Amino acid sequence: MPVQDQSPKLVAPLSLQVGENPLWHAEAATLYFEDILGGTIHAYVPATESYQLVCETHITGGFTIQEDGSLLLFQDGGLSVLSLNGSIREVASGLLPHNKRFNDVIADPEGRVYAGAMEGGSGRLMRFDLDGTVTELFDGLEIPNGMGFTPDLTGMYVTDSVPRKIYYFDYDRKSGALTNRRVFAEIPADQGVPDGMTIDAEGYVWSAIWFGGRIKRFSPDGKLDREVFFPAVQTASLTFGGPTLTDIYVSTSATSTADPLRPPGLDPSALRGGGLYRVQVEGMSGRPAFRSRLRFP
Repeated sequence: MPVQDQSPKLVAPLSLQVGENPLWHAEAATLYFEDILGGTIHAYVPATESYQLVCETHITGGFTIQEDGSLLLFQDGGLSVLSLNGSIREVASGLLPHNKRFNDVIADPEGRVYAGAMEGGSGRLMRFDLDGTVTELFDGLEIPNGMGFTPDLTGMYVTDSVPRKIYYFDYDRKSGALTNRRVFAEIPADQGVPDGMTIDAEGYVWSAIWFGGRIKRFSPDGKLDREVFFPAVQTASLTFGGPTLTDIYVSTSATSTADPLRPPGLDPSALRGGGLYRVQVEGMSGRPAFRSRLRFP
């Protein structure tokens, strides 16, 4: 396998409990990311190599960028809109039963949002349509995680972390339906757990491997193409960013020795992370994320 063009660089030395959802905002020339359990949203500006806290809020499983440039936060049972000046307003509540929360979300090309919901090993995938309709697509997942679309927009990938599987679905752009589920890739138990995901310009699937200290790139036929390793064991999520979408940003998480997904024998002293990394891989670039277009009063 080819090696990476450069070593990962720690660009935001934070101690996020669960660093997640890096997402590039082109107009703001800013990479937004979050700490799920810490309930914080952060921003990294490559031009000045600076980072800052944007806001403190509720537990946030993930967010999308709305068509108007604001961030749509999927929180512990509700939704909030965060403007780029840091003001926040709740737009929906009571969307999930008590003690459940959202975990990883993605907008599709029509502006809908797919959102995983989970608690205690019981997860499901939900779809939010533009008119506010919420549809439960299916349950039976344990920890629904990273998602992505094929370049031709006929397929969608969905990760379920506990069984260490990435699934592929046929995706109907007109209706938003997902059908014909099959296993796309499975991560060996001794290598970690698949977490966040992004799809590059060639249609290859990148998966951050929780407790694996690496990101993996899979070809469209599910074969492992390459790996990039990081000094942080809990690599949580990734995206392409920067003006030309050639920088890979990887969010990591701080030590969590009680995590039930931690592989047996992993030395707790080796766990370190919680910051944001950037790396370039020669010849690799990403695609702009789709914008959500959900409407609220």
